Amino acid sequence: MEDIVPDAELDCVGLYCPIPIARTKEEIDLLDIGQILRVEADDPAAEEDIKRWAKRTGHEILDFRKEGNILTFLIKKTK
Repeated sequence: MEDIVPDAELDCVGLYCPIPIARTKEEIDLLDIGQILRVEADDPAAEEDIKRWAKRTGHEILDFRKEGNILTFLIKKTK
């Protein structure tokens, strides 16, 4: 994750379902294809929600980390 530089960052710490997934969708829509969004969240539901959303929409999760209660995703816009 350290060598990937995101094009945009989204802080969803302190926000709970469905806000992290809704904000992630809004932010990814602002990016160009191939750009990368870094998302941080602490809602336990966000792990499954964002992974499922990425799979359903075709975006690629380049990396996922869980450190303490902080979830960090690097998502590449693919379409």
